[in-house]
Amino acid sequence: MGTVNGGISFWYAQSGVPEPREPLPGDTTADVCIVGGGYTGLWTAYYLKKAAPALRITVLEQRFCGYGGSGRNGGWLYNGIAGRERYAELHGREAAVRLQEAMNDTVDEVVRVAAVERIDADIHHGGVLRVAYCPAQLGRLRAAHRAETAFGGQDLRLLDAEESARRIRVAGTLGGLWNPHGAGIHPVKLLQGLARVVEDLGVVLHESTPVTEIRPRRVLTPHGSVRAPYVLRCTEGFTAALRGQRRSWLPMNSSMIATEPLPREIWDTIGWEGRENLGDLAHAYMYAQRTADGRIALGGRGVPYRFASRTDNDGRTRAATVRALREILVRFFPATAGVAIDHAWSGVLGVPRDWCASVQLDRASGLGWAGGYVGSGVATANLAARTLRDLVQLDSGQGRETALTVLPWVGHRVRRWEPEPLRWLGVHALYAAYRGADRRELAGRGAATDPVARLADRISGRG
Repeated sequence: MGTVNGGISFWYAQSGVPEPREPLPGDTTADVCIVGGGYTGLWTAYYLKKAAPALRITVLEQRFCGYGGSGRNGGWLYNGIAGRERYAELHGREAAVRLQEAMNDTVDEVVRVAAVERIDADIHHGGVLRVAYCPAQLGRLRAAHRAETAFGGQDLRLLDAEESARRIRVAGTLGGLWNPHGAGIHPVKLLQGLARVVEDLGVVLHESTPVTEIRPRRVLTPHGSVRAPYVLRCTEGFTAALRGQRRSWLPMNSSMIATEPLPREIWDTIGWEGRENLGDLAHAYMYAQRTADGRIALGGRGVPYRFASRTDNDGRTRAATVRALREILVRFFPATAGVAIDHAWSGVLGVPRDWCASVQLDRASGLGWAGGYVGSGVATANLAARTLRDLVQLDSGQGRETALTVLPWVGHRVRRWEPEPLRWLGVHALYAAYRGADRRELAGRGAATDPVARLADRISGRG
């Protein structure tokens, strides 16, 4: 049997694509209306309902819960936060450290809730290993260790080549950085378990209900409208499809492959007994996990962005992207050269112009939102949801200011992305520059970061 291409994601190939719940039956009211049935929306519903069981909460989802990035990601539950250095510049290092500490705690919070609510998501708390396999990457690895230490990451370990290989034997590894704040998960099992829990709590989930417009205290759909004092937009990579939001967050595309289950002899060659999440220090970086059923699921950039912020074709991925990801797999693990690729898929993630995630609640209109996670949304969505809960509680007079409501990402605003065709040309030029820089660095042209990549970082807002 050949590679399955699309079909939402490999994770759904395992669990099965669900039958959508009933759409919105007509005009209705709620205390809180949440737009988007991914991690952010469902976690927000969960924490709000736990804090105030009497709240009437309605979640609207255009396809089915987990159709977007929450059901297609690499299964990295880890403490990465988009925009930390920028928040240090704007609000001071102490504020950015508090945000990082909150993200560290969030990994444990997701694991805790999954256990309490009996959600079996194949969670394995093995940490994150990032490897460097050329001198320029090794320099960035050491710089990353210094940066993490400066933001409180004293529990991260800088590894030499031998120590890194004891964990995972990536061909050509020069060094590694191990972060304990990470776990591998089955993203769809977590999502579907969470949807079951919030429904059992009394949250109303309407699927097959695309939202056409969000207004103050009102949400419009083809099936009717929902009026609510609070309307929370939790649409992440699909935000650009909403009226007035085309240039808010860029829907960046990421693609993945999953191998067939690997035989014992290949795992003996690779190692990876700790099931760490695996990444590298390339500019067009990769990410991978060893799945619970003995596969490698590996992702990276294919076509980084579709013209006019188009988002989806049920995960179908170009053949050239599948080949490129397979090349990364074999370069990392030569023993996998003959293994089959069982599945390939793609999805989008939300990228703000300054690469800073944010949470917001506007008291005048009752409109709130969270997102812009830039690829670290599995954990960040949970912290964002708890922050939205506290903001709603504070605004409604049912709560008080908390450690979460004063985090530096709350209320952060960013300028909009450029109009087309500048947006498309700019993103594709930047990723061409990153890929070229990676090729030059891998060829061994010096130990410093490629100057073209440094320039691309400044232009893109990443640097």
